[in-house]
Amino acid sequence: MSHLNYNHLYYFWMVCKQGSVTKAADALFLTPQTVTGQIKALEERMDGKLTKRNGRSVEPTELGQLVYKYADRMFGLSYEMLDIVNYSQRSNVLFDVGVADALSKRLVSKILMTTIPADNSIHLRCFESTHEMLLEQLAQHKLDMILSDCPVDSSQSPGLFSKKLGESRMSFFTSGHIDNVSFPEILEQRRLLIPGSRTSMGRKVLQWFDQQGIQPNILGEFDDVALMKAFSMYKEDVIFLAPSIYMSEMRDKRNLQLIGDIEDLKEEYYVIFAERMIQHPAVKSVCEADFTDLLAF
Repeated sequence: MSHLNYNHLYYFWMVCKQGSVTKAADALFLTPQTVTGQIKALEERMDGKLTKRNGRSVEPTELGQLVYKYADRMFGLSYEMLDIVNYSQRSNVLFDVGVADALSKRLVSKILMTTIPADNSIHLRCFESTHEMLLEQLAQHKLDMILSDCPVDSSQSPGLFSKKLGESRMSFFTSGHIDNVSFPEILEQRRLLIPGSRTSMGRKVLQWFDQQGIQPNILGEFDDVALMKAFSMYKEDVIFLAPSIYMSEMRDKRNLQLIGDIEDLKEEYYVIFAERMIQHPAVKSVCEADFTDLLAF
Protein backbone atom coordinates (compact mmCIF):
# COMPACT_ATOMS: atom_id res chain seq x y z
CA MET A 1 0.00 0.00 0.00
CA SER A 2 1.42 3.38 -1.02
CA HIS A 3 2.10 6.11 1.54
CA LEU A 4 -0.71 8.57 2.31
CA ASN A 5 -0.08 12.15 1.20
CA TYR A 6 -1.07 14.24 4.22
CA ASN A 7 -1.22 17.44 2.19
CA HIS A 8 -4.01 15.89 0.12
CA LEU A 9 -5.78 14.83 3.30
CA TYR A 10 -5.41 18.32 4.78
CA TYR A 11 -6.91 19.98 1.69
CA PHE A 12 -9.86 17.56 1.82
CA TRP A 13 -10.31 18.31 5.53
CA MET A 14 -10.32 22.06 4.85
CA VAL A 15 -12.92 21.70 2.11
CA CYS A 16 -15.19 19.83 4.52
CA LYS A 17 -14.60 22.43 7.25
CA GLN A 18 -15.23 25.37 4.92
CA GLY A 19 -18.11 23.79 3.00
CA SER A 20 -16.76 24.70 -0.43
CA VAL A 21 -13.64 24.41 -2.56
CA THR A 22 -13.48 28.18 -3.09
CA LYS A 23 -13.53 29.00 0.64
CA ALA A 24 -10.96 26.31 1.36
CA ALA A 25 -8.73 27.62 -1.42
CA ASP A 26 -8.94 31.15 0.03
CA ALA A 27 -8.01 29.84 3.49
CA LEU A 28 -5.10 27.85 2.05
CA PHE A 29 -3.93 30.67 -0.28
CA LEU A 30 -4.27 28.32 -3.25
CA THR A 31 -6.34 28.30 -6.42
CA PRO A 32 -9.57 26.26 -6.46
CA GLN A 33 -8.11 24.21 -9.33
CA THR A 34 -5.13 23.21 -7.17
CA VAL A 35 -7.37 22.13 -4.29
CA THR A 36 -9.66 20.16 -6.62
CA GLY A 37 -6.65 18.39 -8.15
CA GLN A 38 -5.29 17.45 -4.74
CA ILE A 39 -8.63 15.99 -3.65
CA LYS A 40 -8.87 13.96 -6.87
CA ALA A 41 -5.43 12.55 -6.09
CA LEU A 42 -6.66 11.59 -2.60
CA GLU A 43 -9.76 9.96 -4.09
CA GLU A 44 -7.53 7.85 -6.33
CA ARG A 45 -5.53 6.85 -3.26
CA MET A 46 -8.74 5.97 -1.36
CA ASP A 47 -10.26 4.31 -4.42
CA GLY A 48 -13.56 6.12 -4.00
CA LYS A 49 -15.43 9.42 -4.23
CA LEU A 50 -14.94 11.63 -1.14
CA THR A 51 -17.11 14.69 -1.89
CA LYS A 52 -20.40 15.52 -3.56
CA ARG A 53 -22.14 18.76 -4.39
CA ASN A 54 -25.20 19.93 -2.48
CA GLY A 55 -26.39 23.09 -4.19
CA ARG A 56 -23.50 25.54 -4.02
CA SER A 57 -21.78 23.76 -1.15
CA VAL A 58 -19.67 20.61 -0.99
CA GLU A 59 -20.23 17.82 1.51
CA PRO A 60 -18.51 14.49 2.13
CA THR A 61 -19.84 11.23 0.75
CA GLU A 62 -20.26 8.23 3.06
CA LEU A 63 -16.62 7.32 2.45
CA GLY A 64 -15.70 10.99 2.83
CA GLN A 65 -17.39 11.16 6.23
CA LEU A 66 -15.26 8.26 7.44
CA VAL A 67 -12.06 9.85 6.14
CA TYR A 68 -13.05 13.26 7.52
CA LYS A 69 -13.70 11.77 10.98
CA TYR A 70 -10.14 10.50 11.22
CA ALA A 71 -8.65 13.60 9.56
CA ASP A 72 -10.45 15.84 12.06
CA ARG A 73 -8.95 13.94 14.97
CA MET A 74 -5.49 13.96 13.39
CA PHE A 75 -5.34 17.64 12.60
CA GLY A 76 -7.03 18.53 15.89
CA LEU A 77 -4.20 16.74 17.68
CA SER A 78 -1.63 18.53 15.53
CA TYR A 79 -3.02 21.93 16.56
CA GLU A 80 -3.06 20.79 20.19
CA MET A 81 0.61 19.78 19.84
CA LEU A 82 1.51 23.21 18.46
CA ASP A 83 -0.35 24.90 21.31
CA ILE A 84 1.49 22.85 23.92
CA VAL A 85 4.82 23.63 22.26
CA ASN A 86 3.84 27.31 22.27
CA TYR A 87 2.99 27.24 25.99
CA SER A 88 6.21 25.47 26.93
CA GLN A 89 8.72 27.36 24.78
CA ARG A 90 7.52 30.96 24.67
CA SER A 91 8.64 33.26 27.45
CA ASN A 92 5.27 35.00 27.07
CA VAL A 93 2.27 32.73 26.45
CA LEU A 94 0.45 33.82 23.30
CA PHE A 95 -3.28 34.26 23.94
CA ASP A 96 -5.63 35.21 21.09
CA VAL A 97 -9.07 36.27 22.34
CA GLY A 98 -12.16 37.10 20.31
CA VAL A 99 -14.57 39.60 21.84
CA ALA A 100 -18.18 39.94 20.71
CA ASP A 101 -18.77 43.58 19.79
CA ALA A 102 -21.97 43.67 21.85
CA LEU A 103 -20.05 43.40 25.14
CA SER A 104 -18.92 46.29 27.32
CA LYS A 105 -15.21 47.02 26.92
CA ARG A 106 -15.02 47.77 30.65
CA LEU A 107 -16.46 44.36 31.52
CA VAL A 108 -14.24 42.54 29.02
CA SER A 109 -11.15 44.32 30.35
CA LYS A 110 -11.87 43.19 33.91
CA ILE A 111 -12.47 39.59 32.80
CA LEU A 112 -9.24 39.55 30.79
CA MET A 113 -7.32 40.88 33.79
CA THR A 114 -7.83 37.46 35.39
CA THR A 115 -5.76 35.89 32.60
CA ILE A 116 -2.64 37.93 33.32
CA PRO A 117 -0.21 36.12 35.67
CA ALA A 118 1.71 37.93 38.38
CA ASP A 119 4.87 38.02 36.26
CA ASN A 120 2.96 39.35 33.22
CA SER A 121 4.22 36.38 31.19
CA ILE A 122 1.51 36.57 28.55
CA HIS A 123 1.15 38.07 25.09
CA LEU A 124 -2.51 39.04 24.81
CA ARG A 125 -4.07 39.75 21.40
CA CYS A 126 -7.74 40.81 21.20
CA PHE A 127 -9.97 40.74 18.12
CA GLU A 128 -13.49 42.19 17.99
CA SER A 129 -16.24 40.97 15.68
CA THR A 130 -19.70 39.41 15.65
CA HIS A 131 -20.46 36.23 17.60
CA GLU A 132 -20.86 34.24 14.36
CA MET A 133 -17.60 35.45 12.80
CA LEU A 134 -15.68 34.74 16.00
CA LEU A 135 -17.05 31.19 16.18
CA GLU A 136 -15.80 30.60 12.64
CA GLN A 137 -12.36 31.86 13.62
CA LEU A 138 -12.33 29.67 16.73
CA ALA A 139 -13.34 26.60 14.71
CA GLN A 140 -10.42 27.33 12.36
CA HIS A 141 -8.00 27.41 15.32
CA LYS A 142 -7.29 31.11 14.77
CA LEU A 143 -8.48 32.04 18.28
CA ASP A 144 -7.89 30.50 21.70
CA MET A 145 -11.05 31.77 23.37
CA ILE A 146 -14.14 33.92 22.83
CA LEU A 147 -16.02 36.20 25.21
CA SER A 148 -19.62 36.57 24.06
CA ASP A 149 -23.18 37.32 25.13
CA CYS A 150 -24.54 33.94 24.04
CA PRO A 151 -23.35 30.32 24.31
CA VAL A 152 -22.26 27.99 21.55
CA ASP A 153 -24.55 25.30 20.17
CA SER A 154 -22.30 22.23 20.44
CA SER A 155 -24.55 20.30 18.07
CA GLN A 156 -23.83 22.90 15.37
CA SER A 157 -20.21 23.50 16.40
CA PRO A 158 -18.77 20.14 17.51
CA GLY A 159 -15.65 20.40 19.63
CA LEU A 160 -16.56 23.86 20.98
CA PHE A 161 -17.77 24.42 24.53
CA SER A 162 -19.06 27.37 26.53
CA LYS A 163 -19.28 28.26 30.21
CA LYS A 164 -21.56 30.91 31.63
CA LEU A 165 -19.67 33.52 33.62
CA GLY A 166 -22.74 35.37 34.90
CA GLU A 167 -25.59 37.64 33.92
CA SER A 168 -27.00 41.12 34.47
CA ARG A 169 -30.53 42.44 34.17
CA MET A 170 -31.15 45.34 31.81
CA SER A 171 -32.17 48.92 32.57
CA PHE A 172 -33.32 51.99 30.65
CA PHE A 173 -31.44 55.26 31.27
CA THR A 174 -31.61 58.88 30.13
CA SER A 175 -29.67 62.06 30.80
CA GLY A 176 -32.54 64.34 29.81
CA HIS A 177 -35.52 65.71 31.71
CA ILE A 178 -38.13 63.16 32.79
CA ASP A 179 -41.78 64.10 32.50
CA ASN A 180 -44.25 62.69 34.97
CA VAL A 181 -44.86 59.59 32.88
CA SER A 182 -44.83 56.09 34.28
CA PHE A 183 -42.60 53.28 33.11
CA PRO A 184 -42.82 51.57 30.63
CA GLU A 185 -45.28 54.00 28.96
CA ILE A 186 -42.48 56.56 28.63
CA LEU A 187 -40.74 54.24 26.18
CA GLU A 188 -43.33 55.13 23.54
CA GLN A 189 -42.85 58.89 24.08
CA ARG A 190 -39.07 59.14 23.72
CA ARG A 191 -36.68 58.11 20.97
CA LEU A 192 -34.81 54.96 21.95
CA LEU A 193 -31.30 53.62 21.52
CA ILE A 194 -31.14 49.83 21.75
CA PRO A 195 -28.71 46.98 20.97
CA GLY A 196 -28.63 45.94 17.31
CA SER A 197 -31.17 43.36 16.18
CA ARG A 198 -28.40 40.96 15.11
CA THR A 199 -27.15 40.76 18.72
CA SER A 200 -28.61 38.40 21.30
CA MET A 201 -29.86 41.28 23.48
CA GLY A 202 -31.22 43.18 20.49
CA ARG A 203 -33.46 40.25 19.61
CA LYS A 204 -34.53 39.83 23.24
CA VAL A 205 -35.58 43.47 23.69
CA LEU A 206 -37.63 43.45 20.48
CA GLN A 207 -39.46 40.37 21.78
CA TRP A 208 -40.00 42.15 25.11
CA PHE A 209 -41.54 45.15 23.35
CA ASP A 210 -43.97 42.81 21.56
CA GLN A 211 -44.89 41.03 24.79
CA GLN A 212 -45.55 44.34 26.55
CA GLY A 213 -47.56 45.74 23.64
CA ILE A 214 -45.08 48.60 23.28
CA GLN A 215 -44.52 50.29 19.93
CA PRO A 216 -41.02 51.73 20.33
CA ASN A 217 -39.81 54.81 18.50
CA ILE A 218 -36.27 53.66 17.77
CA LEU A 219 -33.70 56.29 16.89
CA GLY A 220 -30.72 53.95 16.63
CA GLU A 221 -29.49 50.37 16.96
CA PHE A 222 -25.91 49.70 18.02
CA ASP A 223 -23.94 46.46 18.09
CA ASP A 224 -21.33 48.20 20.23
CA VAL A 225 -22.72 49.28 23.63
CA ALA A 226 -19.84 51.74 24.09
CA LEU A 227 -20.78 53.52 20.86
CA MET A 228 -24.43 53.62 21.94
CA LYS A 229 -23.50 55.22 25.28
CA ALA A 230 -21.23 57.74 23.55
CA PHE A 231 -24.02 58.63 21.11
CA SER A 232 -26.41 59.23 24.02
CA MET A 233 -24.09 61.90 25.40
CA TYR A 234 -24.96 64.13 22.43
CA LYS A 235 -28.70 63.32 22.37
CA GLU A 236 -29.87 63.98 25.90
CA ASP A 237 -33.55 63.56 25.05
CA VAL A 238 -33.13 59.86 24.23
CA ILE A 239 -33.57 56.78 26.38
CA PHE A 240 -31.05 53.97 26.01
CA LEU A 241 -30.85 50.38 27.19
CA ALA A 242 -27.81 49.00 28.99
CA PRO A 243 -26.96 46.28 31.53
CA SER A 244 -27.72 47.32 35.10
CA ILE A 245 -24.18 46.46 36.22
CA TYR A 246 -22.95 49.56 34.38
CA MET A 247 -25.07 51.79 36.60
CA SER A 248 -22.20 53.04 38.77
CA GLU A 249 -20.03 53.68 35.71
CA MET A 250 -22.73 55.62 33.89
CA ARG A 251 -23.72 57.66 36.92
CA ASP A 252 -20.43 59.44 36.52
CA LYS A 253 -22.16 61.12 33.61
CA ARG A 254 -23.95 64.31 34.62
CA ASN A 255 -27.74 64.14 35.16
CA LEU A 256 -27.98 60.45 34.23
CA GLN A 257 -31.24 58.98 35.49
CA LEU A 258 -32.50 55.45 35.79
CA ILE A 259 -35.85 55.07 34.00
CA GLY A 260 -36.61 51.49 34.98
CA ASP A 261 -35.25 47.97 35.38
CA ILE A 262 -36.46 45.00 33.35
CA GLU A 263 -36.32 41.79 35.37
CA ASP A 264 -37.34 39.73 32.32
CA LEU A 265 -34.31 40.82 30.28
CA LYS A 266 -30.94 39.37 31.22
CA GLU A 267 -27.67 39.88 29.40
CA GLU A 268 -25.58 36.74 29.79
CA TYR A 269 -21.81 36.45 29.58
CA TYR A 270 -20.02 33.36 28.29
CA VAL A 271 -16.52 32.12 27.64
CA ILE A 272 -16.28 29.84 24.60
CA PHE A 273 -13.31 27.62 23.78
CA ALA A 274 -12.28 24.51 21.87
CA GLU A 275 -11.86 21.28 23.80
CA ARG A 276 -8.14 21.28 23.11
CA MET A 277 -7.76 24.68 24.80
CA ILE A 278 -9.00 23.62 28.24
CA GLN A 279 -5.39 23.28 29.41
CA HIS A 280 -4.39 26.74 28.20
CA PRO A 281 -3.42 28.56 31.42
CA ALA A 282 -5.33 31.72 30.50
CA VAL A 283 -8.49 29.82 29.54
CA LYS A 284 -8.30 27.91 32.82
CA SER A 285 -7.98 31.19 34.72
CA VAL A 286 -11.19 32.56 33.21
CA CYS A 287 -13.13 29.31 33.67
CA GLU A 288 -12.09 28.99 37.30
CA ALA A 289 -12.56 32.66 38.27
CA ASP A 290 -15.51 33.87 40.34
CA PHE A 291 -17.07 36.95 38.74
CA THR A 292 -19.86 37.34 41.29
CA ASP A 293 -18.56 40.68 42.58
CA LEU A 294 -17.88 42.00 39.08
CA LEU A 295 -21.44 41.25 37.93
CA ALA A 296 -23.12 42.35 41.17
CA PHE A 297 -25.25 45.51 41.16
